[in-house]
Amino acid sequence: MEFSCSDLSLWRYSLSTYQPLLQSLNKPDLIHLDDFYRNQLPPLLHQRNPNSFITKSELSKLMQWKLTRGKWRPRLLDSVSSLDETLVESASRKAFESLPDVEKAISELTVLKGVGPATASAVLAVYTPDVAPFMSDEAMVAALGNSKDYTLKQYLKFTEKLQAKSKILHLAL
Repeated sequence: MEFSCSDLSLWRYSLSTYQPLLQSLNKPDLIHLDDFYRNQLPPLLHQRNPNSFITKSELSKLMQWKLTRGKWRPRLLDSVSSLDETLVESASRKAFESLPDVEKAISELTVLKGVGPATASAVLAVYTPDVAPFMSDEAMVAALGNSKDYTLKQYLKFTEKLQAKSKILHLAL
């Protein structure tokens, strides 16, 4: 399906194929990590409201999820694992408080060693998926035709495209 498609039934169908496709990859770690990211982590973050934050161990697990589904970069995981717990909590708290200003929220998270715009987007997306989408390779290619430029500027373009598509699909409801 093309990103330009506005047929809500095709988008729903594509979403329904996610879990079977994930299982077909034959990566047991990814299935477990994906469950953590999509089902377990969001309620944990929201239970901490109004001053939500992500812990260092949650960020490490999120990084494992991100790397398992994409290109494995062990140095990124090492960088995140070496972060100070207080710094992770402080930076993520500031990022979540900055929302819906996605640019500021990404900037608050990228002060953490090993956290670039793509990882920061994964943190924000798990907390507020309607405001901050995850900058995955596949989504970048679909929305922008490019997955090589993981900068804040490119993320803001990506976010704008996905939010516009969301509005179009929402109107189709």
